[in-house]
Amino acid sequence: MTRRLAASRGMPRAAIRAMETAVAPPHRPRPDRAPIAADLERVRTLSRVLDSYLLDPLLGLVLPGAGDLIGSAIGFYLVVVAARRGVPPVVIARMLLNLAVDAGLGLVPVIGDLFDVVFKANANNLRLLDAQIEHPGEASARDWLTVIGAGLAFAAVIGLTIYAIIAVIRALV
Repeated sequence: MTRRLAASRGMPRAAIRAMETAVAPPHRPRPDRAPIAADLERVRTLSRVLDSYLLDPLLGLVLPGAGDLIGSAIGFYLVVVAARRGVPPVVIARMLLNLAVDAGLGLVPVIGDLFDVVFKANANNLRLLDAQIEHPGEASARDWLTVIGAGLAFAAVIGLTIYAIIAVIRALV
């Protein structure tokens, strides 16, 4: 409400001044601690069920391909909670990389399921989230090196794939 409109409605000057100096609530109110604690507890339980109780490897074994994708989709909830808590993007990228490695290698029959038993992506992501809770907003050098290394490996795989396609085409022509 503008000053002129308030004055035209007969509001006292003190009320107008109070209205002008009042702090507007933030666009998105910060959630209270109870939902945050509940989210963290759900994430811890989810990580324990998927990795410690071996649900993730069992899904991959019973449902080859689809089980690994389902496990990663369930594990993505942890990444969503981390993003809501304001975890730095490089740490989020590292969490996504953990899920991608887990799902990608889990697609290989039997060997991928054995890998899934050893590589616990959700437990790793939970450790990353807990580190951010202890030291908010800090991305370590290891986070950056992991993401940069993954990017370089991805570029190398794409480059080798293109090279292999060109080699096959040349061999056929």
